[in-house]
Formats: sequence, C-alpha cells, structure tokens
Amino acid sequence: MNSDTIKLRDIKKMRLERHWSQDQLAEMSGLSIRTIQRIENGENAGFESLKSLAAVFEINISDSDKKDEIEQIRKEEEYVQNVKGFYKLFAVAVLSLVSPFIIAVNDSASWNLFLWMLFSWGVILGIYSLNVFDFFGEEWKRKIIKKKFKKK
Repeated sequence: MNSDTIKLRDIKKMRLERHWSQDQLAEMSGLSIRTIQRIENGENAGFESLKSLAAVFEINISDSDKKDEIEQIRKEEEYVQNVKGFYKLFAVAVLSLVSPFIIAVNDSASWNLFLWMLFSWGVILGIYSLNVFDFFGEEWKRKIIKKKFKKK
C-alpha cells in the first residue's frame, strides 16, 4: 500500500496498526462509531467521511471509484439543472409569444412583429439546446479529431 493513499479496505488495518479503538478513531475523525463500523465492514463511505479519515491518518484519498462516483453524480445533477433551465426558457418563450400571436391574428400588420419574435426565440432556444443537450460534447470532439488526424 502506498503510504500516501487511503483505500476503504485499509482503514481497519491502519487503525489496528496504530493500536486505536473504533471509539478513538471516531473521536479523532469526528465521525460516529457506527460510521466507523460500517466503513470497516466494507459498506459505502461518503466522500466527507473519507476526507475526515484521511486527515486523521495524514494521507490522501485514492479510492478512484469513489471519486468517479462523486464526479458522475455531479455531472448528472448539472445536466438535470441544464435541462430544467431549458424547459423554463421554453416556457418563457411560449408565454411571451401568446400575446403577439393574438394581436397578429386580429391585425395583419402585426404578423411581421410576431414572426420576428418567433424567429428570435427559435434562435435563442436553438443555441441554448446545443449546450444543454451536448450536441458538441465529447463524442463530437472525438469524431472531429479522428477525422482531422485520421486516428482509429
């Protein structure tokens, strides 16, 4: 084991090497005894719990699965927020076009204003959706690089 890293399975071993009880480790880390027991029994540990234990043992966190899991959750939450923002913007666009549409139906001279507003909102929503729905994301980047540099 690299002395600069912490892995979930090594916490009990490190505690015992230092002749600490679970009570002592809990007190030093600010975690509950039950949390220490769960982690030592191989149950999932939260990132904050791992950070607390790493600080006590004066080492870094290297559980890449945990880091990947947390990064994935962050990306999912960000995506959901972006999609939610898109739908809010879409609702604003629809609501802001209702009145001009009603006016345009009753006054043929107002059709130009309505069509201009419709076009403007279409452009705004189109640009926003390119970002939200990741049309130019990682897969697109790989295809462009592969095409340009003829990579496999």
